[in-house]
Amino acid sequence: MTVPDPVFATDPRQRDVARELHAVVRDLPLICPHGHVDPGLLAEDRPFPDPARLLVVPDHYVTRMLLSQGIAPARLGVPSRSGEPAETDGRAIWRLLAENWHLFRGTPSRLWLERTFETVFGIGTRLSAATADEVYDAIAARLAEPAFRPRALFERFGIEVLATTESPLDDLSRHAKLAADGWGGPGGRVITTFRPDDVADMEFPGWTRSVARLGELTGEDTGTYDGYLAALRLRREAFIAAGATSSDHGHLTARTVDLSRAETAALFSRGLRGEASAADAETFRGHMLMEFARMSLDDGLVLQLHPGAVRNHNTWLHEAHGRDVGGDIPQATDYVHALRPLLDRYGNDPRLRIVLYTLDEDTFSRELAPLAGGYAALYLGAPWWFLDSPDGLRRFREAVTETAGFYNTAGFVDDTRAFCSIPVRHDIARRADAAYLAGLVVQDRLPMDEAVETIADLAYHLPKRIFRLDREEAR
Repeated sequence: MTVPDPVFATDPRQRDVARELHAVVRDLPLICPHGHVDPGLLAEDRPFPDPARLLVVPDHYVTRMLLSQGIAPARLGVPSRSGEPAETDGRAIWRLLAENWHLFRGTPSRLWLERTFETVFGIGTRLSAATADEVYDAIAARLAEPAFRPRALFERFGIEVLATTESPLDDLSRHAKLAADGWGGPGGRVITTFRPDDVADMEFPGWTRSVARLGELTGEDTGTYDGYLAALRLRREAFIAAGATSSDHGHLTARTVDLSRAETAALFSRGLRGEASAADAETFRGHMLMEFARMSLDDGLVLQLHPGAVRNHNTWLHEAHGRDVGGDIPQATDYVHALRPLLDRYGNDPRLRIVLYTLDEDTFSRELAPLAGGYAALYLGAPWWFLDSPDGLRRFREAVTETAGFYNTAGFVDDTRAFCSIPVRHDIARRADAAYLAGLVVQDRLPMDEAVETIADLAYHLPKRIFRLDREEAR
């Protein structure tokens, strides 16, 4: 069922102002500086699979909710590492979702999916057990049309820049194919992002093998710390050549540590020998953030930090189905003390850009907004993962604006693997900002002309500038 103007206030005057502000940004191009869309999707440009494999199987927001009610991921088509057969009938998966659609009442997952049905596929029928086949068939029919191939949708979505996320061990061949094809959509482009967790986190599965592979790719001796750093710099150069303007770091905490070269080399050697403790691994991660900041000053990559996720908290789910299937849980995160070594050394250097995210919204007003309002290098990233809901976006603006203002925030990032939800997520974010700004306007706290300028900056100009996505500025 279509929900007209979701997110806006019920007060008629404020709602009207929000509609005016939303109209300003509704058709602006989409800037997508951080996400996890598979670049092979666009490089190969094959038709999407059936509706279930497009919209259910890879969406851990959906599968984790159903798991919470006892529905095993294998029944939803999630591949299993335990030998348990996964459902292959897309219609059966879709019917199971429809039968349990009531579980998503009031959640952003329902809002995103319903608006994807309507705005991407042109389907206004409300999903239920009775309408499951009707909705499935309608989406399947659209997916068979050339206009619903990935590149065609990229163009229709109005995406100006889409950043994917790859490991330093990725050969970037899919980005090379896009470049060879000369394709990026009219006025659009697809770029990569440098995500070194698998080679910078000693606790990442297979870390020593990954470090060795890093050496094979670069020709550097990664058995030494100096060779390891040289190899990382070479891979960053390759990523920049493939369009990267940022790196991304998914550490457990925001801790930063400034060790001497000798201390770090000894720690690195212990890790390669398999003798590093959990405390050693945390110290090494913290020091590597310092190293990556130094590298960013040299090569210009924006440093994104996504701390606070306890990965694979659901041990059974991880053992049965692997990573990134909904088993991660947020934890309380310290930023004031954790980031101080990094900020003491580099926080006042405007050449460095650090975009900081959180899963601990208690820190928005207590820690993050004052930090962003006090250091030239630091910007606040949009609410993500468990917080990128309409209410989470509203709480973010309410918590940070009084201290950090609007211009120490970095704009919206969709942070998604769900390609077809990208325009919906951006639209909801733009509506949330329109609603917040409308409240300031009707309270006579902000003139309408300034609200118009601000919402255009939040939706388009700020993320483009902060993530160095301007064509003239991109390296």
